[in-house]
Amino acid sequence: MRIVHFGHSCVLVDTGAARLLFDPGAWSTGFEEVRDLDAVLVTHRHPDHLDRDRLGDLLANNPNAAFYAADELDGALAARPGEALDVENVSVRVVDAPHEQIHPSVEVPANVGYLVEHGAFYHPGDSLTVPDVRVDVLAVPTAAPWMKLSDAADFIGRVRPRIAVPIHEAIVARTEIYYRVLSSTAPDGTEFMVLPRGESAEL
Repeated sequence: MRIVHFGHSCVLVDTGAARLLFDPGAWSTGFEEVRDLDAVLVTHRHPDHLDRDRLGDLLANNPNAAFYAADELDGALAARPGEALDVENVSVRVVDAPHEQIHPSVEVPANVGYLVEHGAFYHPGDSLTVPDVRVDVLAVPTAAPWMKLSDAADFIGRVRPRIAVPIHEAIVARTEIYYRVLSSTAPDGTEFMVLPRGESAEL
């Protein structure tokens, strides 16, 4: 099995029998150049996992690729938890892996994980759900508004893969995501104010 990481959550897995692209999102680069895909699999509809602006070209350049998604998306086949997908005789099991809570007031979309070849590779999307089989290579989220660094460490400890590959890392450089959550969840009477760096502000 060969793996290419295109940044954040986008990963290409080549089993030798099938080429599977996971989560071609807005913060990933280079995936649009990939050809000869057998499937594009999306864990959930957040834009960092699915770039709708580039999806059309990706699928047009890979006309034989099946497109699976947890949500109802135009042109997508439903990826239902518990279902076993057959991609060029490669087994891809859809794992019931709910999106982790960002905040009780923030709605999250449906999220699934994908387990390739009975545990050879596992992509959980925005979830820390541990599958019920031994995982050889784990794509482990490393930073998100819904997790602490220790959560990632604990996830690796619970799954105990042979190899843990970090994903979901681009968000570290994008503080606006964290600021948006803190601003939208601030209590009445509290203003969440980002100070301009190096400039004086009257508060």
